[in-house]
Amino acid sequence: MAKFASSGPTPEIQPRLTDTYFKHTRNVVMANGDCEVTYAVFMRRPVTFAGSLAIEWITAMAKARGAKLKIEQLYVEGAWIGAGEPMCYITGPLSVLVDLETIFLQRLGPACVAAYNAYNMCIELPKVAFLAMDARHCAGSEMAELMAYGASVGAAKAKAKANAIGFVGCAADATAHFFGQEKGMGTMPHALIGYAGSTLRAAELFHQTVPDAPLTVLVDYFGQEITDALAVAEHFRVLSDTGRLSLRIDTHGGRYVEGLDMQSSYAVLERNAAKALRGYRTDHELRFLLGTGVSAAAVWHMREQLDHHGFEKVKIVASSGFGPDKCRVFSLASAPVDVIGTGSFLPQVWSQTYATADIVSYDGQPRVKAGREFLIQK
Repeated sequence: MAKFASSGPTPEIQPRLTDTYFKHTRNVVMANGDCEVTYAVFMRRPVTFAGSLAIEWITAMAKARGAKLKIEQLYVEGAWIGAGEPMCYITGPLSVLVDLETIFLQRLGPACVAAYNAYNMCIELPKVAFLAMDARHCAGSEMAELMAYGASVGAAKAKAKANAIGFVGCAADATAHFFGQEKGMGTMPHALIGYAGSTLRAAELFHQTVPDAPLTVLVDYFGQEITDALAVAEHFRVLSDTGRLSLRIDTHGGRYVEGLDMQSSYAVLERNAAKALRGYRTDHELRFLLGTGVSAAAVWHMREQLDHHGFEKVKIVASSGFGPDKCRVFSLASAPVDVIGTGSFLPQVWSQTYATADIVSYDGQPRVKAGREFLIQK
């Protein structure tokens, strides 16, 4: 048997994963005569179009059934699409298409929302490189594929529109190809710090074992972000002076970065980004600016301390809850972060990822469910 030319469920597996009422309908159509139908596909919220994986899959499924589809794609990859606007029209035999809707929509909606979120994050911080660290938050490898793909589409749009750096890689090898990479990216989790017993020792062990990998050292494990950052930077002075050392802050949201509290956080931003404090700010925004965890003030504090001790070329990597809202606030504060590791481009409200497909014509005759007349091709 020839290899199925698409990612996603194969023709053998697909029937078990689709809605039963679609399978019943296919049996009825095959027993009583086929017809040509056109589906209109849309979503109920604005999205960035990331439909290639879904379209590739349904095209491959139709081919496996001996059919060829006519797909009118109304938007290019990465285009903004308004709520309720048809994304594409798919025309083909009803017996071929009717039971493919379930998986087609699963592969479409979530990727479009992830692309929308990723684009907005990259636009807010165009000079920051993003690393997709979503894999461990995904419900299996298929979701991880869709999310990484969505991030790559959003990033490509931001790069084309605003010359943003965007997403440059991801954590897992399996999805690295979406970002033009052969392997996943990343250095160390907190577990390695715990294993080594100290932040500096973990950095030493890592660099000895994987000397060719870029060195990015977590510095929040012991709650001594500044102390440990300076110790690592001093120990790896050559890497520090040549811009080959990065320090990652992932401080828990229950405490401030070493050396900060609310008052000193205000002072840090007054010195470096006073305009961020002058406008009206919601409690949500103030938490990202001045609160516990990885705030804009925390990143500015780290930058001040590194520069004061002569480590101007050491880079800062930030992680922990970086979605569109947090990236917008960091942009307001001109936070000096070089790289952001994030899985927070994943849709927070899963119901917003639901895509819908309705048949709008049967054998060339317009006909659609009442209330969906707006989908009929003009």
